Amino acid sequence: MAFAGTPPTAAFFDLDKTIIAKSSVLAFSKPFQAGGLISRRAVLRSAYAQFVFMVGGADHDQVEKMRQFMSQLTAGWDVATVREIVADTLHNVVDPLVYDEAVRLIDEHHAAGRDVVIVSTSGSEVVEPIGALLGADRVVATRLKVEDGRYTGEIDYYAYAEEKANAIRELAESVGYDLENSYGYSDSVTDVPMLEAVGYPHAVNPDKELRKIAASRGWPVLVFTRPVALQSRLHLPPPKPTLAALAVGGVVAVGAAVWIGARRRSLSA
Repeated sequence: MAFAGTPPTAAFFDLDKTIIAKSSVLAFSKPFQAGGLISRRAVLRSAYAQFVFMVGGADHDQVEKMRQFMSQLTAGWDVATVREIVADTLHNVVDPLVYDEAVRLIDEHHAAGRDVVIVSTSGSEVVEPIGALLGADRVVATRLKVEDGRYTGEIDYYAYAEEKANAIRELAESVGYDLENSYGYSDSVTDVPMLEAVGYPHAVNPDKELRKIAASRGWPVLVFTRPVALQSRLHLPPPKPTLAALAVGGVVAVGAAVWIGARRRSLSA
């Protein structure tokens, strides 16, 4: 625990494949189909996008194209409606996806007096409710631009790669975190800047490139394998049986799926 006069410390966690067992944004594709908003073909493409994500095959250019689709496909969505549906349907989509090992680690950091901060490229509409469920003290996430209560189709803030490290340093300056004695956790090579920003970086279920970097720098490698239902792990009320079709995460899933499908067709042409 922190003693009087000592600066606070924190544990910074990526979300997807670090706390959550799959992509938090691509997880919404099936509810989209259930709501009649996307076709079965789009769901299959989204499943392929999930496979690419899980095996670490999405490089920087692919992620950038997914970002472009996200900005295009969210244009015009009513913000209040999106937030309400995300709140009502979060458990139906995320449960059971959270790693038990991650929840235990979060508890250990809190017990040691450290803040827990989730730093994710996913949209704030999805990340903030998940962070609240997990007891995170702060959340850094991508923010979509809003005008007159609707998404404009532009991105206000993109929490990706070096920008995650910038966000951590800005938090350290405003809150007073001692980064040399703080911890970082991520699965992706794109988060190397974030991991370099803290004194105790950890690779969690790392992709091939991050595993190489972790080995060369002596960073600990953690393997999380036990997804557990949030409801059973955190003793939450039962989820509402409502449609999880309008969540921003689902919109991102559709964008990723459509782009990957188009890319496959162009490669086979």
